[in-house]
Amino acid sequence: MKNKITDIRLISQQLSGTTLQTAKEIVSWMGAMQAQDFNMAKWAVAMRLPGYTEAMVDAAFNSGSILRTHVLRPTWHLVAPENIRWMLSLSADKIKLSTKSRDRDLEISEELYCKTNRVIEKVLEGKHLTRAALREEFERAKITIDTPRLSHFMMRAELDGIVCSGALQGKTQTYALLNERVPCTKPLSREEALVALVQHYFTSHCPATLQDFVWWSGLSQTEAKQGLETVKSAFISETVNGQTYWMTDTSCNIAKVNKSIYLLPAFDEYIISYRDRQAAILPENHSKAISSNGIFKPTIVANGQVVGLWKKSNTKQELLFDFFKQPDISVKNKADEAAMTFLSYKS
Repeated sequence: MKNKITDIRLISQQLSGTTLQTAKEIVSWMGAMQAQDFNMAKWAVAMRLPGYTEAMVDAAFNSGSILRTHVLRPTWHLVAPENIRWMLSLSADKIKLSTKSRDRDLEISEELYCKTNRVIEKVLEGKHLTRAALREEFERAKITIDTPRLSHFMMRAELDGIVCSGALQGKTQTYALLNERVPCTKPLSREEALVALVQHYFTSHCPATLQDFVWWSGLSQTEAKQGLETVKSAFISETVNGQTYWMTDTSCNIAKVNKSIYLLPAFDEYIISYRDRQAAILPENHSKAISSNGIFKPTIVANGQVVGLWKKSNTKQELLFDFFKQPDISVKNKADEAAMTFLSYKS
């Protein structure tokens, strides 16, 4: 079953045989893609689109076809514009609660958040500003500012639906007003949003368990179970070693799965989006691929399994491989081909 799980995930996650053609289609299909490492997140999108370049992902990002914001678990994700508001409606309040203790440490009150939100709305009107420029605006407004407080002010503005990512200024990211990037539409009810999130996840990440979804979404066990119960008739299930995996019936066609070499970026959804990662990572390799403090490293995947790590060389003209065990010549040659694809994407 382990091989079947990884085979289906290669297909459902659009790593093998995608018919999608744009960055927006990939991000929309995936629902949300973890993106605290922005450069790696761009590769996560592009590697799912044969022939896509970094410049093409940047163009989609600059146009607002894909957005970056704090949503779901309290970290950055790439999301499609049509999904950002209802995803925030599901997860924002829980994320705000998770920051309360740190807010007190930083002497940030709800009244101060109201003030910083007003500053942000005023200075961003018709503009895209970097974090450094916004810091100057807070100083001008006589708001005590340092890096931790600035991070909290901007994340709160994201969670309140005031800002999202703006267009890049060179290689520097900016913020823009969400209402200027994404026109308002009729909001979904919480029940409708929950159903939409469950459908997105189990379609694009299957096979997956309820516990996988709880981890990925940041929702409570009760709410996640409620959502799955509502839509489970649209999926099929299979129980393995006491765990129930949910998947679409179309995802089970694995005859043509491409088990080639994939150079996954750090924090890629293929690994990070599951609580149980044993299907893709052998226990003895887990600590090599994922550090004790939760850093997910760029990995080499062969036949659906993590077999090593990769990184850019100091010259950035080649990639360096660190296989967990000596690869056969076929795997090494395919890894070299995958490296050329990555270097072409960067050029």
